[in-house]
Amino acid sequence: MITRTTTAISEARTRAARRPTAPFGLLAPAAAVVVLLFGGSLALGLVQSLGYLPAAGMSELTVAHFIRVLGDPDFFISLGLTFYIALTSTVVACTISVAAALALNALAGRSRIIYFVFQIPLTVPHLVIAVAVVFMLAPNGLLSRLMLNLGLVDSSAAFPLLVNDRWGVGIMAAYVWKEVPFISLMVLAVLRGAGSDLLDVGRTLKAGRWQRFRHITLPIIFPSLGAACLIVFAYTFGAFEVPYLLGQTYPLMLPVWAYKSYSDVDLLSRPEGIATGLLIAAVVTAAVALAQSLTQSARRRGVVL
Repeated sequence: MITRTTTAISEARTRAARRPTAPFGLLAPAAAVVVLLFGGSLALGLVQSLGYLPAAGMSELTVAHFIRVLGDPDFFISLGLTFYIALTSTVVACTISVAAALALNALAGRSRIIYFVFQIPLTVPHLVIAVAVVFMLAPNGLLSRLMLNLGLVDSSAAFPLLVNDRWGVGIMAAYVWKEVPFISLMVLAVLRGAGSDLLDVGRTLKAGRWQRFRHITLPIIFPSLGAACLIVFAYTFGAFEVPYLLGQTYPLMLPVWAYKSYSDVDLLSRPEGIATGLLIAAVVTAAVALAQSLTQSARRRGVVL
């Protein structure tokens, strides 16, 4: 029986070796749909950003719209604001997530309810989180009323502006609230896969808690943590709905600026909106590519993601 099983496995491996392109053939239909929809839309957007828009009487290809966007001083102000909000919210979410993952790794074995509750925000859309932030952080929101009842502020007008503010506090609060569970669960999966053997060795060698975290835990979780943070940065950099609802009217974050230019009643502004969107897509693509590189590096090192 064992000989037959071994022979069958050997024959299956031989057939698979003779057909190295079989997986690609199975993936071809789905890949074709993705390439057609995504690649076609990207190509159409590129053509329109170069000025080919027959509906507006524009049929000549030119890079003038990219030059006009890059030459606008407000573009770099919006770019700086977008980088600031995306980077700050990612760093804050990353810091909280590492602490949360370490706590969950210690508590999840005792109570699976905690682990389940922590996953609930993953199912909530970003737009719902943004609305919740408005109800909580607005001048007449829950936090303002709580502070007013406790006598910490004299009136709602004395409550600091945290929504539609110049520093993007409301936007970052929504992103941190939403993305902390995502990053934490990715880090938690790595911690569970790594086990506690190395930490036990560190304790045996009299390493302190900070030394164990710095020299053992952090190198283990860094690839998945870096990949998760880059994915979060890419999303927050290119997301539209949260800054549209919680952001100020000037300066605008780049996704909101791109949308307003594209939806302008003047069709001549549409190529500039698409050009802005393509610049956002370039930054997002670079972040995703770097995240994929970190993921592949972790897999080569045998880290479970």
